[in-house]
Amino acid sequence: MLATTTEESTDIEAVADDEDVDSEDSLTFSNGVIEKIAAIAMREVPGVVGMKGNWFNRVQDAFGASDSTAGVTVEVTPESAVRVNISVLIEYGAYAPQVFEDVKRAVVKQVTGMTGLEVAGVNLRIEDVLTEEEIEQRSRRPKRDEPEDEE
Repeated sequence: MLATTTEESTDIEAVADDEDVDSEDSLTFSNGVIEKIAAIAMREVPGVVGMKGNWFNRVQDAFGASDSTAGVTVEVTPESAVRVNISVLIEYGAYAPQVFEDVKRAVVKQVTGMTGLEVAGVNLRIEDVLTEEEIEQRSRRPKRDEPEDEE
């Protein structure tokens, strides 16, 4: 399948290679759908602990309580495929080239498997490296009922 951008530029249309041009049938995906598929695929990648702009709380993401697409954007290439851009936080000590390969494999598998669209590329940007202590600190958020410290 190939991809084209619709007039609104926020949807991706899947077009079969042998599709009749005059056909009234169509399948389109919101950019947000592709972004969400890629973001969910990231949950199981070893070494990835979060995404830019969004601490990865796996429980919250599973129940849709947080913006699971933060740090992911997609674009349609001139070759009518999709390119996925991802910004992540990784664990200190993780081997970045392996994280990249694992991210690429997971994203291509899920995006292609769920949509039939060709993935032209995956661009991974590592935004930060977090130590175990930093990961633990970020996971301890103040509850909404607790007052914040005032000076």
